[in-house]
This record gives sequence, structure tokens and C-alpha cells, in this order.
Amino acid sequence: MAEAVLGLVIDNVVPWIASEAKLLRGVGGEVEQIIEELKSIQSFIKDADEKAEQEEANGASSWVKSPRQAAYQIEDVTDTYVMHMAAEAQSHHCRPKILGSLERAMCWILKLKSRHQIAQEIIQVKESIRVIKERGQSYGFSSSSSVVGGSSKRDGSWHDPRVTSLFIEEAEVVGIEHHRDKLIGWLVNGGSKRTVISVVGMGGLGKTTLARKVYDSQTVTNHFSNHAWITVSQSFKVEELLRKTLKHFYKSRKESAPLELDGMDETLLIFELREYLKQKRFMVVFDDVWAVEFWSIIRHALPDNSQGSRVLITTRSDGVASTCKETLIDQIYKLQSLPEEKGLELFCKKVFYSDIEEGGRLPSELVELSRSIVKRCEGLPLAIVAAAGMLSTKRKVVTELQELDKNLGFEVRSNPHFSNMKRILSLSYYDLPYYLKLCLMYFGLLPEDYSIRHARLIRLWVAEGFVREGKGKGKSAEQVAKEYLTELINRSLVQVSEIDIDGKIRKVSP
Repeated sequence: MAEAVLGLVIDNVVPWIASEAKLLRGVGGEVEQIIEELKSIQSFIKDADEKAEQEEANGASSWVKSPRQAAYQIEDVTDTYVMHMAAEAQSHHCRPKILGSLERAMCWILKLKSRHQIAQEIIQVKESIRVIKERGQSYGFSSSSSVVGGSSKRDGSWHDPRVTSLFIEEAEVVGIEHHRDKLIGWLVNGGSKRTVISVVGMGGLGKTTLARKVYDSQTVTNHFSNHAWITVSQSFKVEELLRKTLKHFYKSRKESAPLELDGMDETLLIFELREYLKQKRFMVVFDDVWAVEFWSIIRHALPDNSQGSRVLITTRSDGVASTCKETLIDQIYKLQSLPEEKGLELFCKKVFYSDIEEGGRLPSELVELSRSIVKRCEGLPLAIVAAAGMLSTKRKVVTELQELDKNLGFEVRSNPHFSNMKRILSLSYYDLPYYLKLCLMYFGLLPEDYSIRHARLIRLWVAEGFVREGKGKGKSAEQVAKEYLTELINRSLVQVSEIDIDGKIRKVSP
């Protein structure tokens, strides 16, 4: 949130006041320094925002509010200056042609006082921002540009909420059988050319779970002589990724990796991987890929050796999937939300497991309440499992389910059972540039389960000042806003809810 507000001020308010401040002697330089300080804070505010949400850093929650307050201060100064300039223009327009020397002197003193007050306020803002920056550095927030993908670094205490997806028992999984069989067919059948298969869908749909079930299947392990599972995530270093991939290939054949791998640079590691895989049929999973440039970085390390090798990628981004599809034989598999009946099956399996195992039938009122809760989870397995987990310690009676159904929104915000789900879904938010964060947050102003017309949403974003016009590119604010919406759709954060006859987007929803 702080990053979004700060970015909006840097792009819109600060440049304007900087140009106007040249009229105030000595203030222009102060404003330039404010701009530089704000930009330096913006470089690591993404990390601070994320740590504040995950409560990883003492003081992070209070610190992220400070840049937001500074941004509001700048807007206040801007408003004061606008009023001042308007008053000057009005007084100049209405001024009689001949003024007495005393009256002119009084006017000059009042203008000087007003301008001096504005200059002092700008200097105070500058000092506030300097203190904010020093405090942020003392908390050890990392720059967002320090790793590929632009995400913040992690320390050893951080827990990846997606790890549990790798160890879900077969009996706990519902609704992926068709997807699993389809992917296995693509992996073991087909031609001898290396093929890339991308599984794409929003966070919480079960992409990692599905990929793991495919990877662990006996059919796949028997078909490929070498296999590796690599979790990529938002931040990765190319050398470490290549080294880990090579070590996993060695491990899959119960071989010891050469000790000199640890000392190799990127070029040597690519050469080593290509040599090792030259005559082998391999299969590698790159789970949770965020960077659009990922495949262009890694593809040269995985030779197309005409052995029927396969690469499986999971991602939330349509953009990532598109860049991985370089040939007609490469595949993109779009994972959809669970159908209502499958979602209900998953929920009941988690909540009423003992009753179902004993062959009992659930009362109809419990089934209908369960169905209502599942509908509100919108087919997202992660949300369904989290809602079921909340009921795991409660009595399986109508009143408890009614309470959850009625207060699901509040429970998502406050109940610890939903914390893992929120961490997974928030990863998509933190990966957004600030201007897309503002656009996405705007959906929070709309009624629940509301679909908004595409054209109206575009106009609202432009009116709110969320859109940066394409300077020098000949694009209007509306055209840029359409590009923003397309990117949010491609990132699986906004859903197309209605399409016109000609195939164009008519309505969207979060």
C-alpha cells in the first residue's frame, strides 16, 4: 500500500510541484532533493510492505505508514501552493493601475510571507523523508532491484507457504485427476523434440500440487532417466538455479555431484549441464516462475537433444507461459477453478471426513450450508481448505457453519487458519508495480461479487489519476489503462466475467 501511494506521488504530484517551485527562490533545489530521497525509499519499500504484512520485522508495520504520511504532506503543500498562486493571480487581475507605495509594500510583504511559509513546509517534508529513509535502512530492508524478478530477499527464518503443497497425500486431493492424466500424456507421449509445458493459473488453484502429483507418478519416473524439481519463486539467482538443477539431476540417478560445481560461474554451469544431458532423456519441473525472461535465461542450459525431453513450468502469469511457448509443440495448460460439486466434495472431505469414512450421510442442511461456503470460495482449493480448517476444531453443527458462512469475509481477515492462504495470494500483489497495485486495490471499493463494465473501469482509473500516460509513445490515458487491465488479467488477478459477441471484454471482476 505504501509503495502504491508513494509511486503515485512521485509520478504525478512531485514533478508538478518541482516545476512550480522554481518560482520560489531557493525552494527548487529542496524539491529536487525530496524527489531523490523518495526514489531511494521506493527502492526498498516493496520489501518493507511485504515484511509488514508477514510481521517479519519489528517496527516494519509502523515504518511503512511513514512514507504514506510524507506523501500526504507533499499533497498538502501542493494544495497550499495552488491556493497561493490563485490568490496572487486574482489580486493581480483586480489590482487598480495606480497603487499607493504603502499599499504596494504591504502586498509585497504578504506575498513574501506566504511564499516563505510554503518554502518552510517543503523543507520540513524533506527532513521527514530523510528520517524515514534512515529508519528504513536501520531495519535492514532490501532493495527491490537486488535479484532477478525484483522481489525482496529472504532470511533463513522465512517459511515458504507453498512448501506444504509438495506433500499432500493422494487421498486429500480432489478434482485434479483429469488434469494429471492430461499432463502425464503430454510428458510421455509425443515426438523426440524437447517440449515445454506451462501450467498457468491464479495463486491457490493447486498448480504446485498438480505438478507434484505428475512428477511423482510412476509413469513419469519410469519414462525419464533424469529428473529434477526446482522451486524458482519471485527471486532467484541464475548461478544458484543452474547449480541446483544439475545437482538434482545427479541425485535422481543416485550419483554424486562433482565438488567443483560450487566454484563454477554461470557460463561453466551451462556448459556442464549441456554436457551432462547430451544423450539423456530428462524431465525438469520449474515450479512458481514469475519472471517473463526466465525461459530465455535458462533454455540454453537444457539441450534439445532429440531424446524426448520435457520441461514443465508452473506460473501465475500468462506472459511467462507465452514466452515459454516458442514452437507449435510447446503447450500451455490453463488451470481453472474447481467446479462447484468438486469444491463441495473437497470441503466435506476435510470437515466431515470421519462421518463420510463411516458411510454416514450428512444432513441436508449441513450440505446446503457447506455449498454456500464453497460458492463464496469461488472454486479456489486453497480457500476451501482454509475454510474447512477453521471448522476442524469446532462442532460439526448447523450453527457453526452458519456462523462461518455469515462472517467469512471477517474470518479471512482475522482468523489464523487463513494466514497461509493470505500469504500465498499476497505474493501476486507484492509482485506488481505500484501503478498496478493502485488499479487492483480499486476493486476493493466495489460491492462483493460485482462485475464492472470494462469501459467504465477504464474511465474511473483515468479519473482517479492512476494511469501514467505513454509519453512519447503516442498513447492516450485510456489506451494505457487498457494495457494495465490486460496485464492484471494475464497475471490471473482479474477475471473476465463477460465477453461481447465480437470477443472483446465486456465485464471484469477481481
